[in-house]
Amino acid sequence: MTSFHASADLSELGLLFMVGLPGLTLDEYSLHLIQKYGINNFIYFKRNVESPEQLKQLSKDLRRACRDNGLPSPLIAIDQEGGSVARLPPPFTQFPDARILADSEKPEKALMDYARVCSRELKGIGVNYNLAPVVDVCEAGKEYFMERRSLGGDAKNVGRLGALVIQEMQANAIAACAKHFPGLGAAVVDPHFQLPIVTKAESAIRSDDLPPFRQAINIGVASIMTSHTIYQHLDPENPATLSKKILTGLLRNELGYEGVVITDDLEMGAIAKGGDLGHAALQAFVAGADLLLICQSHEKIIDAFQKTAAAIRANPELAIRMRESLERVNRMRQKFARE
Repeated sequence: MTSFHASADLSELGLLFMVGLPGLTLDEYSLHLIQKYGINNFIYFKRNVESPEQLKQLSKDLRRACRDNGLPSPLIAIDQEGGSVARLPPPFTQFPDARILADSEKPEKALMDYARVCSRELKGIGVNYNLAPVVDVCEAGKEYFMERRSLGGDAKNVGRLGALVIQEMQANAIAACAKHFPGLGAAVVDPHFQLPIVTKAESAIRSDDLPPFRQAINIGVASIMTSHTIYQHLDPENPATLSKKILTGLLRNELGYEGVVITDDLEMGAIAKGGDLGHAALQAFVAGADLLLICQSHEKIIDAFQKTAAAIRANPELAIRMRESLERVNRMRQKFARE
């Protein structure tokens, strides 16, 4: 390990980034991120998938590269919700959207089968972290873009079904992720492309959207993903991903969540169109995020790393924040990423 390690306080900063890989193998650019910046959390997309054997080898190579560079065993993530958001083609099991499973004759059995089979297949390719389930509460028939991915329009039922998925996955050694805090169900536009604005009253958010997250917290969900959405009556100025009021004030202080907070992809249009991604990553960290997710551009990953490092050097309070985030991520890693 070289370069930035001259500053002992920053020697573990790379453990708070999760990054995408460009192709089917461990390439020199991704290896550079491991070697120079100490980054050891990764996410797979369809571009990384050829076969179960190839994925198993890629995971093995990532673990070896981390070990060779003195880093802990990596968190290796994927979005395998089923249906419209699934990265693994056949021969991996193909599941329908969560809404279909939740509306089936025996939703509990259907969702637990999904969680069990999915966990087994992910473990088989060296993945230890599934960015699922969606616990956004989304009414049907209102043209909300999350409808197919949501478990339903009733907060209590979404919380109950989401908890089953979380418990089953984590019982099978796969870290789960409840998303997208504080609830994306009422968003009309897709944050992959533009910034949604939710105009729901705070009281309605608390009664309609927060209960599934409370339930996930109560059963020990490993992580919660943030929403790239402005909630006019929670913080009119910042999307939740960049909002200290929402991530620290509401999620940490009020709801008492002590697990990992991961951002949604900071390269999505809702954030990237706002300007400087490196600054956005720093703002998300200051707001309370533990894992900063950047899925494509290695140039932007390095810029985000450098801006965050500079801010931590200049601000002792941020150095304390970094230590708190490292402790949370390391607890999750010890539970789910041990070799």
